[in-house]
Amino acid sequence: MFGREKKGALRIGLAQVNPTVGDLAGNSKLIIEYVKRSAKENSQIVLFPEMVLTGYPVEDLALRSTFRAASKKAIVELAQALAGEGLGDQVVIVGYLEESASKKPQNAIALIYRGAISATYIKHHLPNYGVFDEYRNFVPGSESLVARINGIDVGFAICEDIWKSEGPVSQLAARKPGLVLVPNGSPFERNKDDLRLSLVKRRAREIGAPLVYVNMTGAQDDLVFDGESVVATAKGEVLARAPQFSDGLMLIDLELPAATSKPDLVISEELIEPYKKLTHGVATRMEEHAQIWQALVVGVRDYVKKNNFPSVILGLSGGIDSAIVAAIAADAIGAKNVYGVGLPSRYSSEHSLSDARDLATAIGLNYRVIEIEPMVCAFLSQLGLTGLAEENVQARVRGTTLMGISNQEGHLVLATGNKSELSVGYSTLYGDAVGGYAPIKDVLKSEVWALARWRNAQALADGLQPPIPVNSIEKEPSAELRPGQKDTDSLPDYKILDQILEIYVEGDGGLSGVLAAGFDKELAERVVRMVDAAEYKRRQYPPGTKVSARAFGKDRRLPITSSWRERL
Repeated sequence: MFGREKKGALRIGLAQVNPTVGDLAGNSKLIIEYVKRSAKENSQIVLFPEMVLTGYPVEDLALRSTFRAASKKAIVELAQALAGEGLGDQVVIVGYLEESASKKPQNAIALIYRGAISATYIKHHLPNYGVFDEYRNFVPGSESLVARINGIDVGFAICEDIWKSEGPVSQLAARKPGLVLVPNGSPFERNKDDLRLSLVKRRAREIGAPLVYVNMTGAQDDLVFDGESVVATAKGEVLARAPQFSDGLMLIDLELPAATSKPDLVISEELIEPYKKLTHGVATRMEEHAQIWQALVVGVRDYVKKNNFPSVILGLSGGIDSAIVAAIAADAIGAKNVYGVGLPSRYSSEHSLSDARDLATAIGLNYRVIEIEPMVCAFLSQLGLTGLAEENVQARVRGTTLMGISNQEGHLVLATGNKSELSVGYSTLYGDAVGGYAPIKDVLKSEVWALARWRNAQALADGLQPPIPVNSIEKEPSAELRPGQKDTDSLPDYKILDQILEIYVEGDGGLSGVLAAGFDKELAERVVRMVDAAEYKRRQYPPGTKVSARAFGKDRRLPITSSWRERL
């Protein structure tokens, strides 16, 4: 029946889902829904992402004993609920928050079967973000878990456990499981997939077994999860791959050698004959601009929806930054839920207002104009401010106006600053820096232009009107805070500035790295000084979607008070 080599089959459901942090009841319902869907397709195992029950990352919630207790209670109740729904024969792998004997938080998975938790496994290698770092030494016991499921010895690892060849990977390789399951919460980063996929393929070859890697979707604060779950054969070949940024269930059929290891526990010895195999698809990856755009859209969508905001509001200046943020917001939550406000001063050009109107018409968002000149004059008459202080009053009146409307009408204010401006402090505290979320704070200005052109091209390809006015893309950037003012009065040309920022901010290349790339010494020193001096502003900026490997506030954090200066 099974040939000379004793073999069996497993049908596995990879649940690529979007949990919400702290919503234990809602996440439990989501898990049950996907187990039902998988069971209808005759699966034996359903694999969920890392910490799916609690949502991820939980950050300092993990330090609360009440939250840890609620997680432990919820995993037991989930096991009972699955059995009550007639799903007890499914082996369900669920990530949740556990705690050690010394009451320290632990990132764990539970193997649920027939109404009970058959085993738990604690994550060993931990990332450089999140509260678990401090407690890695409290993880007890073996660095591997192997369970026999329908006669197949299945090994487990959690996300960063496969980052290193030693530890869980080397132990699993020595134990020779027939299959390895890896639940993940791996955030999106530009160009990260090449590293992620190559890692999965390499670990499958090293362990000598097929590797099933499931990743979550959706967004949590500044992180976006892009799914793209993948299955690799023991030879490191891609067998199946789920789409990016898409919730769903991917089913995989695997014919595997039986009883290859000495398992830590036996759930079921009964081998299953292979079904008529499902056709396994390998989803085509999005091109780079499409990936970044979708990450930005998901970031706004989930921040708005998971925080229960009905709508968003932003200032529309006619410039490229506010235009692209409006387009992202409309794609995320629908144009009818996006409110744009023109806030002209005496220095605002006619094209600024006309470009903002054209944008609002093209997208179909709500639009109004509020003249700020009377408010600015009232400030100046009382304070007698001139020069830069006067310019900043204009920005702060705009910010106060948006926040006032937000309070009155319940909208979330979106800040429209980009990473280039944020890097060098080209923003006004309590002015254009106000808001609850900053969609493009991790997108350099050069990328903003590229994304705008890409989004317009996509609209044309779909037979639709491009959302972003051509003039907003092509005109020279200006905050219009004084007559004839341009961004280049204060900053280098963005194309040059962004090249320096790629080295100094994105690559941590230091001043020497910038000079080695051939940039003028005076210009390089000036930009470096601006970046280092602007940390206090960045600390007060709203959260926003992370799309790079070095996002401010998440991956890159300088001391505000520091006498260190970059020198040759």
